Amino acid sequence: MTEQNYDAIIIGTGIIGNCIAYEMAKQGKKTLSIDKLGGSGCGSTAGSCAIIRLYYSSPEGVALAREGYYYWLDWKRYLRVTDPEGMAYYKNTGAMVFKSNLNKNLKPVMASLDELGVGYLELTPEQMADYLPNPDLRSFHPQKRMDEEGFGEATGSSVNGAVYVPESGFVSDPKQSTHNVEVAARAVGADFLFNAKVTSILTEDGRAAGVELEDGRSFKAPVVVNVAGPHSSQINEMAGVVDKMKISTRALRVEVAHVPAPDGVDWEAQAPITSDSDTGVYTRPETGNHVLIGSEEPKCDPLEYVDPDDYNLNFTDQLKTQAYRVAMRVPELRIPNKNQGLVDLYDVTDDWYPIYDKSDLPGFYLAIGTSGNQYKNAPVVGAFMAGLIDYCEAGNDHDENPYQYRMKYMDRTLDIGFFSRNREINQDSSFSVIG
Repeated sequence: MTEQNYDAIIIGTGIIGNCIAYEMAKQGKKTLSIDKLGGSGCGSTAGSCAIIRLYYSSPEGVALAREGYYYWLDWKRYLRVTDPEGMAYYKNTGAMVFKSNLNKNLKPVMASLDELGVGYLELTPEQMADYLPNPDLRSFHPQKRMDEEGFGEATGSSVNGAVYVPESGFVSDPKQSTHNVEVAARAVGADFLFNAKVTSILTEDGRAAGVELEDGRSFKAPVVVNVAGPHSSQINEMAGVVDKMKISTRALRVEVAHVPAPDGVDWEAQAPITSDSDTGVYTRPETGNHVLIGSEEPKCDPLEYVDPDDYNLNFTDQLKTQAYRVAMRVPELRIPNKNQGLVDLYDVTDDWYPIYDKSDLPGFYLAIGTSGNQYKNAPVVGAFMAGLIDYCEAGNDHDENPYQYRMKYMDRTLDIGFFSRNREINQDSSFSVIG
C-alpha cells in the first residue's frame, strides 16, 4: 500500500531532525517526519543534558556553538509559535572549564574564543574557589575507576586553573524543546508520523525514492534524510551506503548520575556548568537542587558500544564512579545509597565529530553522529542541512565543492565539508563528549 508523496522524508524526530523538518517546511517543501517512538524527542534527545556551551578548541567549533546560542536566546521568535504544552527556555549558568595538560591548558580554546570575540575569565586555582563550595583543588590525575588502587588520592598539590565562560547554560527541558519545534514545523505544513518503524529505503533510477515501514505502508519522496540518532547506522545499512563512507557511527551506552547538592548550597541557582578534565567528569545544575554528572570518557572508562535495540538499562559502577569523582572536588557532596540518574545512548562517529553530508546514494542525506555535544547546534544544523540539500539537488557536487553556509547571527561562512562522511579522522579531537 503506497501513501501520498512528499518532497522530503526525515527519519528521526529528535531535536536535530525536527529542526531540519522545520527549516525545509519553511521553504515550502512538503515534509514527513517518521519515528519509531511515540512522539518528538522521546529517544536520545530526551536524555540529553541540553548544555549550551561555547568552549571549543577550534574557531569553527566556537562559531557554530555561538550561532546556536543566539537561536536559543531568541527561541520564541525563531519558532514563531507558542506550544500550548509549554515552551522550553534557556537558563544561563556560566561554565568553568578546568585547565590540564590534556587540554593544553586551554590555550587553543582561549585562542578560539578570542578570535570570535567571546568573553571569558582566566582563573587561578584560588579564584576557582569562588565558583564551588569548599572545593578540593588538588590534582587527582590520572583518572581511575573506583575499584583501582589509589582512587580518590591526590597526585598533585593543585590543578592548573580554569577558564570561566559566562555565556553558557542549558535548556530547561530537551524533550519539550523538541516538541516546540514540532509545533512550529506543523504550523508551516510539516507532517509527523509516530510509532512507525522504517524497514527499507526505497530507490528508483539509482537514487532514494522513499521509505517502507514495518506495517507495509510506503511513502515516496525524492529526498530522505537520516537523522535517526543511535539507529543511524541501521538506516545507512538499509540505504546501502555504509561501505562507501570513511567515517562510521555506532551507538554508545552512557550513564548520567543525579545526586543532591551539598547541604546548605543552592546548587541549582548558583553553580556553573563544570568541565573537569583532571577528574574526567562534567557537571550541570539540575532541577530539585541536584547535580547532574556525566563522564568525559577518560581512558580508564570503557566505551560500551551496543545494539541500540538491546542493551543494559540498569545502572553499573560507572554511575557511582562519576559521582565519587565529583566528590573528590566537592567533598561535601551527598551521594545517596540509591542510584539516581539515567542510562541512554549516544550516536558517535570515529572522531566524535558529527557527519552532516550527502551520501553516495543520490537523494539520501546524513545528519548523524550527533549525540553528546550537538544538541546546542540543532537550529543551525536545521538551517544549513536545508541549504545543503537544496545545493546538492540543484546538481552541485558537495564532495568536490563543499556547500558554504553563511551564518545568520555570526555573519561568518561555515564550510560544511568539514563534516564530511569521507574526512580523515580528526586527530585534534578529544575523542570524547567534549568534541
